[in-house]
Amino acid sequence: MPWNRKDLISIEQLSAEEINTIFETADAFKKVLGRKTAKTPALRGKNVVNLFFENSTRTRVAFEMAAKRLSADVTSLDMKTSSTAKGETLRDTVENIRALQADIIIIRHSAPGSAGYIAKILDIPVLNAGDGAHEHPTQALLDCFTLREKWGSLKGRKVAILGDILYSRVARSNIWAMQKLGAEVTLVGPSTLVPKQFEKLGVKVSHELKPALADKDAVMLLRIQHERQNASAFPSLNEYKSMFGLNADRFSWLKKDAIIMHPGPINRGVEIDSDLADCSQSVILEQVTNGLAVRMAALYLCNGGSAEAAIA
Repeated sequence: MPWNRKDLISIEQLSAEEINTIFETADAFKKVLGRKTAKTPALRGKNVVNLFFENSTRTRVAFEMAAKRLSADVTSLDMKTSSTAKGETLRDTVENIRALQADIIIIRHSAPGSAGYIAKILDIPVLNAGDGAHEHPTQALLDCFTLREKWGSLKGRKVAILGDILYSRVARSNIWAMQKLGAEVTLVGPSTLVPKQFEKLGVKVSHELKPALADKDAVMLLRIQHERQNASAFPSLNEYKSMFGLNADRFSWLKKDAIIMHPGPINRGVEIDSDLADCSQSVILEQVTNGLAVRMAALYLCNGGSAEAAIA
């Protein structure tokens, strides 16, 4: 299916066909990454600007490396020392960067809707690298791309997402992506972090770990996001671990060949025991690696590229 979008703001906006177009393009770029010279001239002469108003390791570096693999020039601003610290508005910031001849903007911001807001202002592609607790589209794309590599298709598969759902943009984007691709999604965790209202999105909600994991093909662990919580949603990390942390005994409740996922950063010993994070059924580092090809695909398509040309 042709890609006709200038921006990548949310998974909710995408069709299953558009998601698969990104995957097919990412397949082509993953082959490029396996070459001796892992680079393509697809964005040569383009200026890509990273605006990260929140901390990031994997997403920021992956976007930088993806743009460089496409031969773009990349500028990453330290927003703590930018004019936003002097009170400049987000609109003025991005319009000034556009005036400096930026061709693509990647933004992470604490405000839900911020990426969509600037996409309406600017005439250049805007890619959402996470906006508050709203969405993190490229994370969900790389997660589903990784599962697709393992299974061939997500259709009919059962996935549990365990942990801090309420404050998680990763969970929201994965709920949309996995269901559009035909998977059944169950959310599990304490009731304060997994409210029943999520059932309106078509998923199952459980506050009991054993039945929630019983027939699942994969489990995705999510970090407790203290930075987005106004008050603690549970008494202590030790009590969270004792009730919902994934250990060897609880992992045995899943299917024998079940996959372990985590978008990072991991709190080892809290949401997952260290041995499980590093075991053969964990795809955590494969997720990170696939983030490079998926973000290359997103940058390329939003800049007007076609999946057919990338595959050829």
